[in-house]
Parts: sequence; structure tokens; C-alpha cells
Amino acid sequence: QVQLVESGGGLVQPGGSLRLSCAVSGGIFSRYLMGWYRQAPGKQRELVASITSGRSTNYKNSVKGRFTISRDNPKNTVYLQMNSLKPEDTAVYYCNAAIGITTYWGQGTQVTVSS
Repeated sequence: QVQLVESGGGLVQPGGSLRLSCAVSGGIFSRYLMGWYRQAPGKQRELVASITSGRSTNYKNSVKGRFTISRDNPKNTVYLQMNSLKPEDTAVYYCNAAIGITTYWGQGTQVTVSS
């Protein structure tokens, strides 16, 4: 049984920073394509950033230069460092692990950017 647990969300002022963490248990973490998604109220879930087993990364255009995804394989954890946060980054952020056609999701963590 693969489980993903996100942490690190919260309320931050515009221009601030947060670091999200996603701890994965079960399976072989180093083999997973890991991703961070977000879903704002009334909008579809969208991919924010992803990192392959070989540490290649991909970002949504609007977060390039502000967000950084990384992974620590010995700790079975993926991170999303978010800097220069904007109100439009407000959403529930979800961690995703994928291998082949199988995907796993975390429960989500709320990020609110507001003054």
C-alpha cells in the first residue's frame, strides 16, 4: 500500500515563501515520477511541477523561476520550495506519485496567499 502525506501548507503574505513536503511510504520511491498539482476553488486540478527518477524537472510556466521541486530518495520525500508567492497561487496542493499507468495521490495541503 502506497501512501503519500503532504505537509507545509499554510497562510503566507504575498512575496513570502513556503516549502511543501510529501513523504511517501510503500513502493520504491526512487522509481516514481513525482509531481505537485494544485486545485483552486472552481478550477480544474493542474500540474505545477514534476521530477523524474533521473531528477529531470518540469514546471508550469507561471511558476518558473519561483518554485523549485526536488527529491530526497533516501528520505522517500519530494519537496516544493515556493518563493515570491502570489495570491493566484492560492490552492490545495496535492502530491502525486506515478509509475507506469498507476498513480497515487496525497490528501492535499492548503496554501493561502493573502495579506
